[in-house]
Amino acid sequence: MTDYELQKLVEEVSETDFHRKFTHEAYFNSRLRTTGGRYQLQTHNIDINPRMLSEHDLPTLIGIIKHELCHYHLHLTHQGYQHRDATFRHLLRQVGGSRFAPASPVKSRKKVRLIYVCQQCGLRYPRQRHIDLKKYRCGKCGGRLQLVQAS
Repeated sequence: MTDYELQKLVEEVSETDFHRKFTHEAYFNSRLRTTGGRYQLQTHNIDINPRMLSEHDLPTLIGIIKHELCHYHLHLTHQGYQHRDATFRHLLRQVGGSRFAPASPVKSRKKVRLIYVCQQCGLRYPRQRHIDLKKYRCGKCGGRLQLVQAS
């Protein structure tokens, strides 16, 4: 599905379920990782995570679109558009939108674990990022650090 087809789908869902026009832009945003979609308050545009279509089915995508359209229409009509607002929850139930985005079946990347050890006192420093061994020393004794394990 292209951004143009997504735009048409969002406009169609807005017309049929909300009986209002969607006059802004909807597009896929591959930088979204943990959410299914995002409504932008400043521009009123809607970003959709492309993995919601590639890893899930079309009804799941439509549920996410309905969720974001609830934010959109309530915000433009100056009503409670946040998740905690009763108007948002009521409209979401009314149109049958999804409350949460489904979990992605793709496993997230494992974080690299680095272990630095002080050469004098043996204190271990587990880290996720590399450090400059010329610049940093042990916080306990001031000894030199050495990279022991990178997994």
